[in-house]
Amino acid sequence: MCDSKALLNCGTRKQSGLQNRVLKEIDEKRDEMTKFLQGLVKIPSVVGYEGAAQRFMQKTFRDLGLEVHVWEPDVAELEKHPAYFKTTSYTKFGYKRRPNVIGRLQGSGGGRSLILAGHIDVVSPEPVSAWTHDPWGAEIVDDKLYGRGAADMKGGIAAMVHAFKCIQATGAKPAGDVIFKSTIEEEDGGIGGTLATILKGYHADAAIITEPTDVYNIEIASSGVMYFGVKVLGESAHAAFAQLGVNAIGKAMKIYNALLKLNNERQSRIRYPPAEVEPATKGHATTINIGKIQGGDWPSTVAGWAELECRIGWPPGEELEDVKKQVEDTIYRVAEEDPWLRENPPRIKWFGWRARPHEQDVNHSIVQTVTEFVKELTGKKAKFIGGSAGLDTRHYVLHGKIPAICLGPHGSGLHSADEYVEIDSVVETAKILALTILDWCGYE
Repeated sequence: MCDSKALLNCGTRKQSGLQNRVLKEIDEKRDEMTKFLQGLVKIPSVVGYEGAAQRFMQKTFRDLGLEVHVWEPDVAELEKHPAYFKTTSYTKFGYKRRPNVIGRLQGSGGGRSLILAGHIDVVSPEPVSAWTHDPWGAEIVDDKLYGRGAADMKGGIAAMVHAFKCIQATGAKPAGDVIFKSTIEEEDGGIGGTLATILKGYHADAAIITEPTDVYNIEIASSGVMYFGVKVLGESAHAAFAQLGVNAIGKAMKIYNALLKLNNERQSRIRYPPAEVEPATKGHATTINIGKIQGGDWPSTVAGWAELECRIGWPPGEELEDVKKQVEDTIYRVAEEDPWLRENPPRIKWFGWRARPHEQDVNHSIVQTVTEFVKELTGKKAKFIGGSAGLDTRHYVLHGKIPAICLGPHGSGLHSADEYVEIDSVVETAKILALTILDWCGYE
């Protein structure tokens, strides 16, 4: 990591006095940033329970002197949009006491506007017994801050708040508007979160979401994502006379194996380099995951039903409707080849996530601006990644026509035990964001 004093030797162009003062502020206020992040991680904000953390963000934006807007998503408005789907968290919790929080600085005039955004929701820490650190403790060990959401993505939220606070400390004021967003339910598709903020009219000339990307990676694509379930009916019978029944679990396993075969076939032919930058990701630009299977009611009864729940993800290059047809054709082909399933066809249900993939043009000026500052502040050439996971950036690019990327700190344990974020990388992210604000928006 380049500190502010060494910056002139790290980069390819000389920074202004103001920029160097901002970088120095970021270094000097490191402890303040860390305490902020600890406070945020200590507030549980599992999807569906974002309210307390959003009150924390509301106060944070108000203390920054921003114009603050807080509101709960309006389902009636969301349902009118073609990208709408009913998220599982909405089905379970609704949107009451789950607001989005916006902080807006009106620029002095003449500059480009910028959105800096992060999702406040996190996934469950269960099983907590697998953790060696308290998931809500925000403990720091060897520059690593542990806790659920530390990396995904409260570390990124801390970076964007810290960047702006340190710009303010120098007395500089951006010429273009800067809009901060703390949104809900990204982990469940972002319909009531980022999409709702776009439909509410919070637009800008570009957007950066501070998802964890290891600082020097710039995420320029997201995958398509769909959830689907397959229910198979059998015929129950007493286990002593199992030959009189039809075991639905066995029939479901035929569909299970066919989906695995489809997954292997798709992975053999689908390539998307940004999704395959690491050795472990080679050949895995698309995936079908059978994440849940259940069936039957009693060990002494032939299972009369069985159900699979699955997720399919794919990179840019395929249309959602075509992917859906491949899955359905595979399942129906199994049914056609089995006498029982031919007469008792499986029921397919598409639910939850229904997201199209997106790709951001890397030649856009916001991408090139961030790429330059990554090089100058880390000494590394930025890699363009993405296409393996669903991200809120798709809402900006596809539905808001706003160029958008992800850039954020380094961490590990996302969606698993002992999640952490490296504090040094949060500082680096704050520096990149601060210089991007000054360069993109201009300043007085």
